Amino acid sequence: MRAVVQRVSQASVTVDGEVVGAIDGPGLLVLLGVTHDDTPEKAAALAAKIWTLRILHDERSAADEQAPILAISQFTLYADTRKGRRPSWNAAAPGPVSEPLYNSFCTALESLGAKVERGIFGAHMDVTLTNDGPVTLILDT
Repeated sequence: MRAVVQRVSQASVTVDGEVVGAIDGPGLLVLLGVTHDDTPEKAAALAAKIWTLRILHDERSAADEQAPILAISQFTLYADTRKGRRPSWNAAAPGPVSEPLYNSFCTALESLGAKVERGIFGAHMDVTLTNDGPVTLILDT
């Protein structure tokens, strides 16, 4: 599993002109990619790591601040661009594998106490954010 985590002062995701998920205050935007050998256990471990990561102001975590999280599935995080000009998506798990793991990740965050907003799996999404800092981290399981 791969996550791009951004500290944001606001973020939203829109599908077909409708806002489907938004956070209006300080929080985290998580772009989540799933690969073939990922498991619900890896999803839970990554959720716990992100929830307690001390990247908010004054070295506080989302757990410390009860900061909201906007989680968006993004298979393109597993693009392989080493050869040619067309990315290969072979490392990204297919939808029937990745969608339940994306949901497992979001559920794990919620079980830890996070307020989680979501994108719509598989939809074309417009993501808007204000990166605070900027702070952007890449985490791999």
